[in-house]
Amino acid sequence: MTYQKPFLPAEYKRRVQDVKTRMEQAGLDLLICQDPANMCWLTGYDAWSFYTPQVVLLHLQSESPMWIGRLVDVNGAHATTDLPAENIINFSDDRLHHVELHPYDEVTEIIKSRGWGSDRIGVELDAHFYTARAHQHLVKGLPNAEFSDSRGLVNWARLVKSDAELVYMREAGQIVSHTMRTAIENLKPGVPEYEIAAQIYASQTRGVGGKYGDYTSLCPLIQVGEKTNAPHLTWSDKPLPSSGLVLLEVAAARRHYHAPLTRTIYMGKPPAEVRHLANAIVEGGDAVLEMAKPGVVVDEVNAVWHSVLNRHGYTKKGRSGYSIGMNFPPDWGERTVSIRAGEKTVLQAGMCFHFQSGVRPPAFGAAISESIVITERGGERLADVARELIVVD
Repeated sequence: MTYQKPFLPAEYKRRVQDVKTRMEQAGLDLLICQDPANMCWLTGYDAWSFYTPQVVLLHLQSESPMWIGRLVDVNGAHATTDLPAENIINFSDDRLHHVELHPYDEVTEIIKSRGWGSDRIGVELDAHFYTARAHQHLVKGLPNAEFSDSRGLVNWARLVKSDAELVYMREAGQIVSHTMRTAIENLKPGVPEYEIAAQIYASQTRGVGGKYGDYTSLCPLIQVGEKTNAPHLTWSDKPLPSSGLVLLEVAAARRHYHAPLTRTIYMGKPPAEVRHLANAIVEGGDAVLEMAKPGVVVDEVNAVWHSVLNRHGYTKKGRSGYSIGMNFPPDWGERTVSIRAGEKTVLQAGMCFHFQSGVRPPAFGAAISESIVITERGGERLADVARELIVVD
């Protein structure tokens, strides 16, 4: 089976060694990954199979990780990874969606057969697809093991991107730029919201310059009029108005590396209060991009953003951004660093963030966000779409 792998084997070897070092520091012998992004990042495994139990095991004494999943997905594991054949194992399909049996019963038997049944084991308690039932069967099947939360160990290892990863981040930025510009061009009074969403999906997938886009971890988010103060609403069948606000939050993904982007559009002549808010957001965002350099503490970046907002008479509760990179549904954030008060992580070159600059007074909202990579010159924008309130006459 021919499959174009996104990285050379050396990239995965580097990642595995990095994670092993972190495991030693955390006092872990065995790491069990169920998060599809962590599985992919460690091994290259890439298939829409994360809706069922599947795991990657990494032991300190093993040279290579081990993948365990459904029999129907074994060929996919052989195709997308460089794992040794003996490290690709399937569980019995009759355990899938069974009232009493569970695939993790067989996972525990595999672990015991390797002599790891009494090890210190880290599990991803906060991973989207690691269920309470899976954990229950794992603990029951390994009564002599010492379990602990891995506390996003692999997620944190993913925080600083390699040069090879940044190639995909920048390509995602090119695709989302084209996607957003095309969506804005199609915003016309009377066009149903779902038509805009359909076009966005097409642009995301077709990509640019012969580089296709992957499915993104979130669907396009579209809010119109009074819905702009509710940021996670999706489309409807309502036609776009001849006058009013439209918020678009979309992303593009290249080999699952994401670049999200938000823009605020006004259909018709924008009121002064909308322009004032948009200008404040742009000014604050520019200050953040200029400051976001290696050695700066994230809390300080957040403070600069809020100082600009406050000077213009606005406040924002909650975080102002989060780390991004490789991911799978339902979230394009890495679930590590958030741009917010009290975050003491020190920025390093190669970290990537979605600076999500949404501000929502009671009656409406506006957002002009950027995906950035931290460089010595500041936050490098991954997308290239005008940073302003966009007016559609």
